[in-house]
Amino acid sequence: MKQYLDEYVTYLEDVKGLSRSTMESYRADLQGFIAFAAERDVIHPQEVTRTMLNLYMGRLRQQGKAASSLLRCTASLRSFFQYLVRQAVIGQDPTQLLDNPKPERKPPKSLTIEQVDKLLSAPDSGTPQGARDKAMLELLYASGIKVSELVNLSIHDINMEMRFLRCAVSGGKERILPITQIAAESVAFYMQAMRDKLIRDADEDALFLNSLGTRLTRQGFWKIIKKYGKLAEIDEEITPHTLRHSFAIHMLQNGADLRSVQEMLGHSALSTTGMYQPTKKSMKEVYDHYHPRS
Repeated sequence: MKQYLDEYVTYLEDVKGLSRSTMESYRADLQGFIAFAAERDVIHPQEVTRTMLNLYMGRLRQQGKAASSLLRCTASLRSFFQYLVRQAVIGQDPTQLLDNPKPERKPPKSLTIEQVDKLLSAPDSGTPQGARDKAMLELLYASGIKVSELVNLSIHDINMEMRFLRCAVSGGKERILPITQIAAESVAFYMQAMRDKLIRDADEDALFLNSLGTRLTRQGFWKIIKKYGKLAEIDEEITPHTLRHSFAIHMLQNGADLRSVQEMLGHSALSTTGMYQPTKKSMKEVYDHYHPRS
């Protein structure tokens, strides 16, 4: 198959115009498979079967290849054999029913409860900006709303006494979300003692204001959370979404059911919320770890 590989790489360069690094990645993937096939005395593409391809992918998984590498290798094999079909070298594409590797689902980045405590304690509530920032951080972690939903809140969207907020979503719908006592108290202090020191226009109904007295933007809050991440001496990169992730993970860790968290986050599919659950070990992993003779 080596001669066809050389022709294919030339095709990628001359016709497809792929970069050298991409071509070398394709070549490396295919050379690995060709060597695997040669071990089984398969030297012509016509002899390659779907079973052999799946065996090769299984070997790569046993070698601990990352999901991204498996996906790339599958794409390389498909492209190569489709090229051979077009060139009439083979009559049928053996990759047509090749199993797709499942993409690796990395858990979202989150903070520990201790890190969250340090972050939420970082603002100085004795200043208008500090009181605002404290209220925003507390509210974000208390409700799990997105930063765009946070900055779009108006003064009428939050009820401190009943401890809930009204969050507008697309399609004219809204979510009613509970908040913690400390979040309600932080927002109440900001509104009663500090918001008037930021406002310029009495008709402005935005809950959170910038130094110009207008609604704070997503970009503005992005800078705010970065600032307090440094003050709290948290090494991990923190974004507004980090607190949303932390909210979901901490709720589930403390026993909240998945459906309730889904509703609070506003996810349309339960599978989306499922990414926050701790990854379960496979049966084989559990067996190998715990069986005394494994």
